[in-house]
Amino acid sequence: MEIGITSFVETKPDVETGEVMSHAQRLREVVEEIVLADQVGLDVFGIGEHHRKDYAASSPAIVLSAAASQTKRIRLTSAVTVLSSVDPVRVFQDFATLDGISNGRAEIIAGRGSFIESFPLFGYDLNDYEELFEEHLELLLKIRESEKVTWKGGHRPAINNLGVYPRPVQNSLPIWVGSGGRQESAIRAGLLGLPLMLAIIGGKPTDFAPLVQLYKKAAAHAGHDESRLKVGAHSIGFVGENTERAADTFFPSTMAGMNKLGKERGWAHYDRSSYDAARSFEGALYVGDPDTVAQKIIHLRKNVGVTRFMLYVPLSTMPHAQVMRAIELLGTEVAPRVREEITKWEAEMEKGR
Repeated sequence: MEIGITSFVETKPDVETGEVMSHAQRLREVVEEIVLADQVGLDVFGIGEHHRKDYAASSPAIVLSAAASQTKRIRLTSAVTVLSSVDPVRVFQDFATLDGISNGRAEIIAGRGSFIESFPLFGYDLNDYEELFEEHLELLLKIRESEKVTWKGGHRPAINNLGVYPRPVQNSLPIWVGSGGRQESAIRAGLLGLPLMLAIIGGKPTDFAPLVQLYKKAAAHAGHDESRLKVGAHSIGFVGENTERAADTFFPSTMAGMNKLGKERGWAHYDRSSYDAARSFEGALYVGDPDTVAQKIIHLRKNVGVTRFMLYVPLSTMPHAQVMRAIELLGTEVAPRVREEITKWEAEMEKGR
């Protein structure tokens, strides 16, 4: 069971002062967060790609590379790479470069992305949303398979027996499929035998169990070894020494972030009752003291089958010291509890077979 962090490197206004930090400052902060995550024993750190004023990380590979030489063990991934609106050749080159700098710790989570700013920015047509993702994923996988590539698609110029460099340290650079819960995405990932990363940010997380089973069924149908499949969850949360204090600390920025997105997308107003419902044991917010958060992750593992859990913190702008403390607690207290309990549970399951 892998435990890690996701960050979108947000630069929204501070909920108390209204001040907005510079992109440069926030980028330096997130590098410190990655270094700390490595030091406290977390397994993976993911950076999300966005192209808006209130997010600082338009190029996850560069941000992760800045931390690669300062870390030793932690895996470094995008979360996600908006594959529909970026050239797969450049994606592979960027993450192969990161893989070299980190000595084999790079990964890609490829997704469509829930924001659309990148499409007009890079000259792509939103009407080609689905076709672009399928075509770009096909090319990305082909580049991973072979140093020399011959390929032809409908949206990008063809490639005729050309080499793509550098090659990664890992024999097969890990490529995950990111999904918000669409059956089509799960089936595609399963048929390709790719790891599946689920964004579980609302509702009841255990309701994703049928989707995971559909993913595994598709993989088995395509002849892939089900025992080797990986399923991840990306969920919002925060860890503090005390559950109620952690909830009070995380609420203001979470409400601000949710309501800002809600205005853009037509969501209902987000308030304390919405928040408290979501941080219940069956809810999608992982907020509380180390034991509370650990037990919720264990529950997700046992009932949905995830093999990787990534805590998305902060949802909006929070003081850097608070974020660093949450990362420290996740690594030193939450992760060991989860790993110990899951190891025992898996051993018991094995005995019962």
